[in-house]
Amino acid sequence: MNKALGLGLLVAAVGLAGCNDFQKSIDVPLPNYQNQLVVECYLENGAVPRLSVTESVPYLDNGQAAAAGSQVLALPNGQTVQLPTDVTVNLTLPGGRVVNLPFRPGLDAATGKYYTHSGTAALAAAAGQQFALDVQDKRGRHVVGTAVVPTFVPIDSVKYKFNTAVDRKAYFLTKWTDPAATTDFYRIQLHKGKPSNNSETDNDVRDRLFNGQAYAQVTRYRFDPNDTITATLYHVDSAYFNFRQSVRDARNANGNPFAQPAGIRSTVQGGVGVFSVLVKDQKTLILK
Repeated sequence: MNKALGLGLLVAAVGLAGCNDFQKSIDVPLPNYQNQLVVECYLENGAVPRLSVTESVPYLDNGQAAAAGSQVLALPNGQTVQLPTDVTVNLTLPGGRVVNLPFRPGLDAATGKYYTHSGTAALAAAAGQQFALDVQDKRGRHVVGTAVVPTFVPIDSVKYKFNTAVDRKAYFLTKWTDPAATTDFYRIQLHKGKPSNNSETDNDVRDRLFNGQAYAQVTRYRFDPNDTITATLYHVDSAYFNFRQSVRDARNANGNPFAQPAGIRSTVQGGVGVFSVLVKDQKTLILK
């Protein structure tokens, strides 16, 4: 080995080893954080109203210390959430009648989602009607929100096509017609097999480029013969659309040192979360 090079490597090694002498632990004081109520509520015509009320915690919290009036709930996936148990939930129907949704935690078998409060009777919801939500606990926290029922936009057709006889992969096409003279927002999901909380695709679309026209959402070649595919089209309002966009941005920014922090654009006031009425159409095809 070249002597000069060998000496250089030795000096570099000594220098790196000496870096340990400059390490120092620093305690960074974090600002005091006030836990907020987190509400997630989606109403549907013909469905019993359910919602989940949880509690936000500091970003670096280990999720083990529950505040007074709350309990830590361990989920099957290993995660924990703070579950406030002193919460009163009231839903105001379009006619003005107030319905209390008692604390009755459970698991929705169809979606796989947990809920904390549930009604007893199915709702009747028509386009243009408004619902109001009132959530408050005994610690002075109060969350309110309103949601208007969107109009129903049907799926015109669903189609598929295989690429070659060798690969036998199919794309899936969902087509609908956008209402004219209005700004409209959509959520389009594709499920393989029985619809559940886990979808094959889940996209948000606005009609900026196809206002008043027919539009087709097409996937890549990703499905196999004999797959059962269900397309679900939601016609949603702008608040729900913006909420979903902000959640996606926050997830992308989490843990990314080069991303700008992203806040959640809630559709409720006084806390964090979403309150919306979902109006959907579904069509199912078996790929042969």
